[in-house]
Amino acid sequence: MKVLSRAALTVTTLALVLTGACSSASPGPDAGPSPAGEASHAAAAVAAATTPKVTKLLVVVEENHSLAQMKAGMPYTFRLAKRYGYATGYYAITHPSLPNYIAIAGGKTYGIDDDADPAAHQLGGRSVFGQAIANDRTAATYAQGMPSRCALTSSGNYAVRHNPWTYFVDERAQCRKHDLRMSRFAGDVTAGDLPRVGMVVPDLAHDAHDGTLKKADAWFKALMTQVFDGPDWTSGHLAVVLTADEDDRNHGNRVLTVVIHPSQDHHVIKRRLNHYSLTRLYDDVAQLPYLHRAKGAASMAESFGLPVR
Repeated sequence: MKVLSRAALTVTTLALVLTGACSSASPGPDAGPSPAGEASHAAAAVAAATTPKVTKLLVVVEENHSLAQMKAGMPYTFRLAKRYGYATGYYAITHPSLPNYIAIAGGKTYGIDDDADPAAHQLGGRSVFGQAIANDRTAATYAQGMPSRCALTSSGNYAVRHNPWTYFVDERAQCRKHDLRMSRFAGDVTAGDLPRVGMVVPDLAHDAHDGTLKKADAWFKALMTQVFDGPDWTSGHLAVVLTADEDDRNHGNRVLTVVIHPSQDHHVIKRRLNHYSLTRLYDDVAQLPYLHRAKGAASMAESFGLPVR
């Protein structure tokens, strides 16, 4: 039988108190159905007492919709946004999709202005994933529908242009090992093995590119239901960020960006942020040097009060 430490007993006791408080409280008149397991999420918010440092970051990228469109069309996601935190002034970098993904992963667009495959854009230098592994941190991407690890061409609903690690040729060996199919995700969640630097790439049917926002919302709900039950979340060390690569070209490229972590409590951040801010957050969580334009980007960690470095 394992003996619990004093800290573990304190966290457990606080979680029980919070759970009891949540179950006894009366919902507001417009409460509606809460996100799955939200009472346990509140119980996990031991950050109020202990503020666990964020040591793992998982980013989920949706497609081609604006802040207003995502707020209206993804009700579960926006309930999480209101419960935890979201930005109202977060902007993608450019159009089309690929340079935005490269900006997130690499800290700059490398001058890319199209959606061509990795064969056309063989990028040198580091990504946030490769930099993490080179410095003894863990990194992984989980790509839905990908036929094999680090697949360099699109197939079915898998779009390689949405899987940025495949473009960094100096990291190809790392990509083949750690750019994973989505089937690996559930096991890593259950085992508490999510990476320090992580990304989830939904396929075209579930990222609101070909499918609807409603379908993307349901897919994200299923994903987060798994995450909320995993030890990385319950420890308080995992933060999840959902954003979109770009808008529909009609709303100034402002997109919904949600930050989910126990330290967040109904935060609405108006500061202007962008994808380089997200690169910077990856680097903050990994405690590594800022890649390229991330160095001068507005800090998401500071803006949201995330405990990182």
